[in-house]
Amino acid sequence: MNVLPMMPGTETALQHGYAALRLAADSERFPGLARRRGWLDAVEKLLQENRQALIDAINADFGQRSSVETQLGELFPSLEELRRARRKLAVWMRPQRRPVSIWFRPARNRLLPQPLGVVGIVVPWNYPLFLALGPLIGALAAGNRVMIKMSELTPATGALLAALMTRYFEPGVVSVVNGGPELSQAFTRLPFDHLLFTGSTAVGRHVMRAAADNLTPVTLELGGKSPAIVARDADFARAAESIVAGKLFNAGQTCVAPDYVLVNAKDRDRLLAMLDAAATRAYPTLAHNPDYSSIIHPRHYQRLQQWLDEAAAAGADIRQVNPAAESLQSVRKMPLTLVLNSPPHCALMQEEIFGPILPIISYDRFEDAISYINARPRPLALYLFDRDPVRIDKVLQQTISGGVCINETILHVVQDAMPFGGVGASGMGHYHGYEGFLTFSKLKPVFEQSRWAGTWLTRPPYGRAVQWLLRLMLRG
Repeated sequence: MNVLPMMPGTETALQHGYAALRLAADSERFPGLARRRGWLDAVEKLLQENRQALIDAINADFGQRSSVETQLGELFPSLEELRRARRKLAVWMRPQRRPVSIWFRPARNRLLPQPLGVVGIVVPWNYPLFLALGPLIGALAAGNRVMIKMSELTPATGALLAALMTRYFEPGVVSVVNGGPELSQAFTRLPFDHLLFTGSTAVGRHVMRAAADNLTPVTLELGGKSPAIVARDADFARAAESIVAGKLFNAGQTCVAPDYVLVNAKDRDRLLAMLDAAATRAYPTLAHNPDYSSIIHPRHYQRLQQWLDEAAAAGADIRQVNPAAESLQSVRKMPLTLVLNSPPHCALMQEEIFGPILPIISYDRFEDAISYINARPRPLALYLFDRDPVRIDKVLQQTISGGVCINETILHVVQDAMPFGGVGASGMGHYHGYEGFLTFSKLKPVFEQSRWAGTWLTRPPYGRAVQWLLRLMLRG
């Protein structure tokens, strides 16, 4: 069965679906180039022929999701990733020649990229299409069968994607499952050959523990507090526009959104004015503005409001950019909210915000900004606004993060020729492009001996020949 419309208590159906994929993988252990390209063609056809239906489903799940943002942040990068994979696939699949040490010539070495088998993908709610199809493309390009677990917070998208997979793929290639947390836990306990999880750091720890029982290798795409540093001689207008664009895209519900801003104390008020102006230009109204997305769920909206209330009670200065002074709670929207002087113990300063709230933190010396970042868990992204190449290199060399944008935000994610992934608390492993193909492949080393090999010299019974050879080998 290709798709399992999961309901509570259907772990048995999940097991059966996994078994069907395993059987298909075992019966075709090395799908050829044409077969894999056919799978990629099916993904593109699915996207192109159902573009509006997918946009509508995501909009229904959010309550209000900008259709432009869905196309920019989900459809476009999925298609770019797919087209690159299809174009490069023949080269990626080609065995790689590796040199042979002089002591073992004239043998041959090569690496054979081999499909792992069955790959599991756990999809979060914030980008339910791109974060399902991005890893799917890499897994299919590598020749695997794939099972996708959609988020229970995006039921419309999950149901549509499940139905579409049955239409565009033959049984035994891709399975989409929908269900709640219990099903997610059962999903991560399946003996996948690789498991890719996108979500919070806290849940990522549980996923890794569950996968460990089967020794399943994992790629964890987590989150964290991604900083933006604004240097003194940065282009402040450009920095403000980029920070606002990255923060308010999908209403801040993006794992690589700028989580907080570090700015010199002497420049703070200037930056605040420019952030306010940039947000006002981009979103002069909010409540019924189709360009501005809602918070996904009342629970998340309440969480953000509680964090703001906590910071305000602790003495933080809360400044909302709501140009039309609209009431937004009924439409589950929140304006850009700048937070100054929040005590470090507040949740806003400790947890990934995942919403349009932006703490502003002042520093006195540029080195203080670097120290502030390095004293905290390694972020998924780091954004630097600066024009000094020496200072830029210093930040690149002295900080560790999943990725970096210089004088821009979030766009490194959609560079399909570069890998994407976190480090430390923000994740492990990479995917996208060739690195995604490698993540879902086993590079199998193959040593092929020549009939003219001299290895007989190293076999017992040992005599003078091997002693002479050892002297040469150990001397190098």
